[in-house]
Amino acid sequence: MKILNVFTAILLGLLLLTCTNISKETEPKEVKEWAIALHGGAGYYPEDAPEERTQAYREALEEALSIGSKILEDGGSSLDAVEQTIQYLENNELFNAGRGAVFTSEGKNELDAAIMDGNNLNAGAITGVTTVKNPISLARKVMEESDHVFFAGDGAEQFADQTSVERVDQEYFKVQSRFEAWQRRNAGTGMILKEEANNGWKMGTVGCVAVDKDGNIVAGTSTGGMTNKKFGRVGDVPIIGSGTYANELVAVSATGWGEKIMLNVSAHTLASYMKFKEVSLQESMDYLVGEVLNPREAGFIAVDKYGNISMETNTGSMFRAAADSDGKKEIGIWSND
Repeated sequence: MKILNVFTAILLGLLLLTCTNISKETEPKEVKEWAIALHGGAGYYPEDAPEERTQAYREALEEALSIGSKILEDGGSSLDAVEQTIQYLENNELFNAGRGAVFTSEGKNELDAAIMDGNNLNAGAITGVTTVKNPISLARKVMEESDHVFFAGDGAEQFADQTSVERVDQEYFKVQSRFEAWQRRNAGTGMILKEEANNGWKMGTVGCVAVDKDGNIVAGTSTGGMTNKKFGRVGDVPIIGSGTYANELVAVSATGWGEKIMLNVSAHTLASYMKFKEVSLQESMDYLVGEVLNPREAGFIAVDKYGNISMETNTGSMFRAAADSDGKKEIGIWSND
């Protein structure tokens, strides 16, 4: 009889545990029709920066946000929203991607990008391209039109030759202000000491994450890399799971010190913590930014399948914006915005 009672208690306990888990998984959540977040780089942006320049950043963020939001509001796909939002940022020389890319130690512009569809775990990435106007579009081509995930350097350029992506002369990327900043760095003058103290010279990048009305969840990121980077250096952006990642639950895009982001496989770390710990998006973001990474190393944007958004940085500032179908709209630069 005692043995029977023990077995009965165990069965009841297992049944209760199962019911609890089912209840937890099916707990009703508020689901937004769509949501989008974007960033234009994390790092050091002084609070006493010229108001005219700060306003230019805010206006650019608002325009990028309106592009992606309109696509999603009209029932378009998160893939299109992410690609076209990032295209705009790549075409804006304020940001370290595409037209505004920083210079390598050799005085060149080398571009990286990645995009990932969380619902089917498919992705495309490219690194070291020099003639592709919008690297994010080439990354999407890799995802949709090739049997591979990642093309590098000359191989990425050859793949681009087989696609319809727009090509430009390398002079297109030579923004004078970026070039002069590179010259000052190599001459040992200018704002270098102030920037280095805040890791600002390591940071940049643009990105976007979105979920559409059909529940498709996508992450994309594009960058000119680290200022004065050495030959052949590859950062976190095109490394799936580091700077860019999406699964069926969440999409993440990173910006900041690429080496630190890579070493912590940061985007995947957030997604895994959220999935396996069964915690909220914000709890997962707080864990990544506050516990995994050190101060002044990185910033992230993320959106989950319910349309919840999180945007956090430990660098002091991150150009960012977000919107959703409930009418939320946010544009910020500094952590206290």
